Amino acid sequence: MDAIEMLKSRRSVREFETTPVEKSVIEDIVDCGRLAASALNQQPWHFIAVTDEAVRKEIAKIAPNGKYIATAPVCIVTVAKKDSGYKVEDGSAATQNMLNAAKAHGLGSCWVAGYGKPYAEEICKLLGVPDNYTLISMMPVGVAVKPSEPVKKPLGEVLSWEKF
Repeated sequence: MDAIEMLKSRRSVREFETTPVEKSVIEDIVDCGRLAASALNQQPWHFIAVTDEAVRKEIAKIAPNGKYIATAPVCIVTVAKKDSGYKVEDGSAATQNMLNAAKAHGLGSCWVAGYGKPYAEEICKLLGVPDNYTLISMMPVGVAVKPSEPVKKPLGEVLSWEKF
């Protein structure tokens, strides 16, 4: 699949088959995340691949908008150093790269918010994240049961030239 086609066809998936994702594929997805743009090349991120079903179920209990994490075969959690002035931007760039990489591998994924959420600290504690890191995102990954096709706004509705 070419890059433009992949970017235009990626959608959030919230229903997954139980088929495991190969370790090499998870590593490639995370590798794409670590290669994301990073302000001042700080690279403040760290990634945790959660394949343990019991832990994913616990994450799903804690994060009210991420119930489907429990059924995905893997959840990639992105955390970033708290002292980085660009933790949210850098962690978000890494997350987007990983969403795209999952699609390129023929997998579904979904961005589950983490930064600033009331459950962020509890997720970090569950995963043994050091105190100097904060949660940025959680990303369940797996074979999609069915692709979602939300209607996107047309380009003319979101693009202006020269001025808003």
